[in-house]
Amino acid sequence: MAEPEAAPWDEDALRALVPRVLAALVRRGEDFDAAEDALQEALVEALRTWPGHPPRDPRGWLTTVATRRLVDARRSEAARHRREQQTSEPPPSAAEEGDDTLFLLFCCCHPALSPASQVALTLRAVGGLTTREIADACYVPEATMAQRISRAKRALRGRPLDRAGDLAVVLRVLYLIYTTGHSGRVDLATEAIRLARQLTLATDEPEAAGLLALMLLNHARRRARFDTHGRLVTLDRQDRSLWDRRMAAEGVRVLQTALARQDADRPRGRYQVQAAIAALHDDAAGAAETDWPQILAWYDDLVALTADPVTQDPAAVLGRAVAVGHVLGPAAGLRETERLRDVIGERHRWHATRGYLLERLGDRVAAAAAYAEAARLATNVPERDHLVLRAAAVLSSSMT
Repeated sequence: MAEPEAAPWDEDALRALVPRVLAALVRRGEDFDAAEDALQEALVEALRTWPGHPPRDPRGWLTTVATRRLVDARRSEAARHRREQQTSEPPPSAAEEGDDTLFLLFCCCHPALSPASQVALTLRAVGGLTTREIADACYVPEATMAQRISRAKRALRGRPLDRAGDLAVVLRVLYLIYTTGHSGRVDLATEAIRLARQLTLATDEPEAAGLLALMLLNHARRRARFDTHGRLVTLDRQDRSLWDRRMAAEGVRVLQTALARQDADRPRGRYQVQAAIAALHDDAAGAAETDWPQILAWYDDLVALTADPVTQDPAAVLGRAVAVGHVLGPAAGLRETERLRDVIGERHRWHATRGYLLERLGDRVAAAAAYAEAARLATNVPERDHLVLRAAAVLSSSMT
């Protein structure tokens, strides 16, 4: 009988294997930091040899090579001689079955780590982001993020990774992974949805279902977010025929399940509320048919979840200002944004929101200036280009 042919070389598939192999090593009792170092060495070897000789079992190959690196490291340390004798190398086909990525996710959210470290380590180990990408996502310098990740791995050194992390932290990290992928790395967004699905099978917590619903409802619009030239298209101008209605319907079903599970004596969670807002946008046949009064009511619930929403949840307050602008008029919406001037007045989203409301108010000169300032502050290229175009279009219309 002929042997099965090796799988073709696929660099994206290699990246997808990284969290699974790392999780398998950690679950087996390997130190997190040492396991990651060994896996990085295995990846270097894979990048060198796989293009010409792809293995039949890529996951088993990586696990075996990483294990050999771990064994070699132990042999170089006499103090670890006893542990070396207890270690055996699995054959290439003996990689653990199943997907351990969810286990790795909870390990990265270990109670010994600070929330910031949990986010950073998860994005590195589970999300596969580079240190620079994580730093950009968290708005900190790359050197600061590198130190944060190193401290997190040192904190886990020698600890038994058998205590689940806090679910609220896991949910927050998953959503950050999704929003990072949402800005361009669609594969990462899809991975976040996959992990969220797994999480809803492991817990009945309504907020886990709420997060999955929010991701699905947002992801249903992904094909309409950019035009054929790669330019950003805002929600009110999107071609809704491109929306994935089946995914949106699934999001609504998941949301309904979450809301039905919620205890009557507890307020609905943040992700459930945000999913309800997304569902209302998805349900509208066109921008003009959007149920803004309902959206405003949900935003009221969202800002009520924190004692001081202006400082603790300015994004919710800013979103509510847009809803106020549609329900009570753009002047009222602009007054709401003033509450945030001292908190996020130097962020591009604040100026972009004011530009939108000023445009609706009919003050095109002020709107163009707000859009231009937002473009100056934007760090995301598609957003910056969109804001530049909006500033030019609004200014041009004011001259006719």
